[in-house]
Amino acid sequence: MNRALGYHLLLEFHGCPPETLEKVEYVEKAMKEAARVSRANVVDTFFHQFNPHGVSGVIVIQESHLSIHTWPEHGYAAVDLFTCSEDVDVEKAIEYLRSAFRPSSVSVVELRRGIV
Repeated sequence: MNRALGYHLLLEFHGCPPETLEKVEYVEKAMKEAARVSRANVVDTFFHQFNPHGVSGVIVIQESHLSIHTWPEHGYAAVDLFTCSEDVDVEKAIEYLRSAFRPSSVSVVELRRGIV
C-alpha cells in the first residue's frame, strides 16, 4: 500500500455555544492550546476578528497547519488539522477543541495527502 506524506482532518463542529466562537481572543487561545497539547511545533500564527462576528485563524506548524473559521450566528466552526508527522497527536488536539467549543455534534473527514 502506498504511504501518505500527510493526513488532513476536516472537522465540522455544529451546535457550539456562540460565545465560544465569536471572540478572536478565545478562539486563538483554544487553537494555540490544541497545538500545544498535540505536541505540534508552532512556527507562526495569524487570527482575524470579523465584523459583526466570526473569526478566522491559522497556526503554521513545522508539521503543516491548523486552521479555523467560525460562524457564531450558526453555532458552527470549520477546523482543519493537517500534519505530516506522526509525532503530532491529532486526537489530543480534537479532544481539546471539543472541550473548548462544546459542539453538540462533530463530524470528521480524514484525507491522506501526497500519496507516494
